[in-house]
Amino acid sequence: MKYVGIDLGTTNSAICSFDGENVRLYKSPEQHDVTPSAIFMDKRGKKYVGARAYNDSARNPENVATLFKRHMGTSTPIKLAAVDLVMTPEECSTEVLRVLYSYLPEEIRNDEETGAVITVPAAFNQMQKDATMAAAIGAGIGRVALMQEPVAAVMSVMRLRKSDGIFLIYDLGGGTLDIAIAESTAGRVSLLAHGGIAMCGGRDFDRMLFDNVIKPWLLEHFDLPENLNEFPQFQKLKRISEWAAEKAKIELSQRDDAVISLDDSLLGVRDRSGEDIYLDIEISRDQFNALIAAKLDESIQATRETLEKAGLGPHDVERIVFVGGPTHYRPLRDKVAFELGIAASTDVNPMTAVAEGAAVFAESIDWASQSRGRKSSRGSISAGGALDVSLNYIARTPDSKAKVLINLGGEPNPGSEFQIDSLDTGWSSGRIALRNGASVEVSLLKPGENVFKVFVFDGAGGAIRLAEDKITISRTAASIDAIPASHSVFVEVLDRIGGKSAIDYLVKEGDQLPKKGKKTYKAAESLKAGSPGAIRIKLWEGDIQDPVHDNRPIGTLKISGSDIEDGVIAAGADLICEYEVLDSGNIILEVSVPSIGGSFHSGRNFYSRQEGQIDYSKAAQLVEEQSSAARSRLEEIEAHVDDPRLDQAREKLDQADMVHAGETDPEVAKQALDKVQEAKRLLALARKDHLKIIRQIELDRLVAHFNTYIREFARPTEATVFDNLTRTAQRSIDSNSADFEAHLDELRGKNFAILWRQDWFVVERFKWLASASHLFSDGHEHARLVVLGSEALKTNEIDNLRDVVALMDSIRFATSGEDEMLAGANILRGS
Repeated sequence: MKYVGIDLGTTNSAICSFDGENVRLYKSPEQHDVTPSAIFMDKRGKKYVGARAYNDSARNPENVATLFKRHMGTSTPIKLAAVDLVMTPEECSTEVLRVLYSYLPEEIRNDEETGAVITVPAAFNQMQKDATMAAAIGAGIGRVALMQEPVAAVMSVMRLRKSDGIFLIYDLGGGTLDIAIAESTAGRVSLLAHGGIAMCGGRDFDRMLFDNVIKPWLLEHFDLPENLNEFPQFQKLKRISEWAAEKAKIELSQRDDAVISLDDSLLGVRDRSGEDIYLDIEISRDQFNALIAAKLDESIQATRETLEKAGLGPHDVERIVFVGGPTHYRPLRDKVAFELGIAASTDVNPMTAVAEGAAVFAESIDWASQSRGRKSSRGSISAGGALDVSLNYIARTPDSKAKVLINLGGEPNPGSEFQIDSLDTGWSSGRIALRNGASVEVSLLKPGENVFKVFVFDGAGGAIRLAEDKITISRTAASIDAIPASHSVFVEVLDRIGGKSAIDYLVKEGDQLPKKGKKTYKAAESLKAGSPGAIRIKLWEGDIQDPVHDNRPIGTLKISGSDIEDGVIAAGADLICEYEVLDSGNIILEVSVPSIGGSFHSGRNFYSRQEGQIDYSKAAQLVEEQSSAARSRLEEIEAHVDDPRLDQAREKLDQADMVHAGETDPEVAKQALDKVQEAKRLLALARKDHLKIIRQIELDRLVAHFNTYIREFARPTEATVFDNLTRTAQRSIDSNSADFEAHLDELRGKNFAILWRQDWFVVERFKWLASASHLFSDGHEHARLVVLGSEALKTNEIDNLRDVVALMDSIRFATSGEDEMLAGANILRGS
């Protein structure tokens, strides 16, 4: 059987195979180790993928798709404007995978037994991984599994490095930074921790060159608008300039100086005065080093944080192994190694290490299993015979020897013996006295599968016939014993009906993967067959305890009324959730409902991908709203609390606020939302350390809102209940009770219930949602609901309008945790 490893990279991709003994790299038609992740369409509709597509991007940037990996798992369109073609990131990845797979010999491509592993960054979420799997299926790759890029890099290192110790993988690619810390003991590797930055790579260095060197030079020499990004006629200028910046950056790997150069005939762009634009900018290594210093410092800090996760210091680590194209730049390697105080290593080829490691890892997968789990390291056979012989042995090991243990169901005659011979090399153990518990150490003289034959002899030396007499032991390149989860994953549950949203972890950051388990939840509301409602099992990634919605959404397993053929899932009914988190971090869920005899699987019911995907080319307003909500919380806390993390959060939000209202560059928007997410995490940490003060702020704000805007609409009993609950919440603050958040959520719920009863509120909420198309990934569905709501509003059918508003609220993106009242989880924590 052949095993295939594919590094599907942001800027470059590579493919290798492994036969159990040797790794083979398949070069591109141009005889390059890597293939650019680029697609070019000429005006006749002819498609090119790889080096030619990348090279043509300079002359025809509007015909080329690049960097689409950064938008996997989103609905961001990849536009080839010159040929009027729009592709999804998934479709683009399919094209690259199809071309890479075509490099393989026909006997590997067409072999149904071939297993292929595609790598993904450790930071990829469920949607991004699902999109990668869909791309592989679209490319016609039959048996496929995913694995995390740092794990692949570790496997590549261990294939070449036989000494024991702790080493650090610094994998800086075109789009992401992955950090892995691994310990090797006799060829067995345990990942102690991994981390990284989702949007940090060579692509960001190119953008820095454009923003800080090229753009100022252009503005000085030509009549151009300050906000170039917002003018379609200058998009070609921006893209071709970044191409030239990348060329100069690569040149700086070999020289102290370079020139960012493009003549006006190649650019073919004029400024507002009609003058032909060109580029002729000298840049030195010192300038470039200063430019990328902040990003490098950010990567070094991420590395230190990963070391802290593992409980290690620099003195514990033997070497840093550099992986990824940008690490070819020696000043970068030198700075990272110096700042961390760890010696650098050049054990692997930075450009191909991930693909090579993926191919090696593919050999360890049990391709017959549906979950693509790893092969067992232990083997056994029941040989039978008169003595009921069975053998237990190490089936997979990186060692050159393995132990075989004999078990007998009966008593052997005196003088009985056994012998184990290698069918590959002629090695023999010689005859050994046969007894229960006897063992022999066999020699594994070649990598890959070593096949042995077992002989048993009676006391007279006669052979005893065995039903099964062959064992296979694989001498592996290396074996991964532990892969830690890169993120915590949890189910959002209610602590009681109408209560607070809480966290119920499936896996915590650092837990060993793969991990299986079973959870029992309860339905918080009834669901009738055929009804428009749904039971929502919402999954999140992160560790922010409050508010839960400040974590990153993964998706929702929905059990809709249309999924049920007959009957009712009653409130309180058991929902038995069996889950598995794979080596790659992928999540498999199956929910069974005993009361209706139904079963619902994540493969079919796990969120509508359309609902969960953001179009980052239209996300500028979403960034603004998310940032504004986080900044309001920050300023409120800052007035009462002095904490350095608040300054860090403000810095992140300041960076996010640099996105202009008309920004259409999806990378800029995605990076900004990532900064907002980091700010939320810092606010959560500050809240935890100043809990009593911040709880008081939250309660006072909620009470003030009720008194100012809602009390006049409340019934006397509702106002009394609210005031009593406020006093209960205040006592929870005074006594540091864990019940405070539940009381606060209950107060919010009462506020909303009073407003929801008011027709004017429903009308105003509809008008807001109708104007907020940026909060809806499915534009057609948003437009349809706006039409339905407008018709209901026109005919004054307010109850129908309420239904429309409730549906719109359930499918929009969250803008803040406080506002998620209609689309939250509706399951209860089980017993």
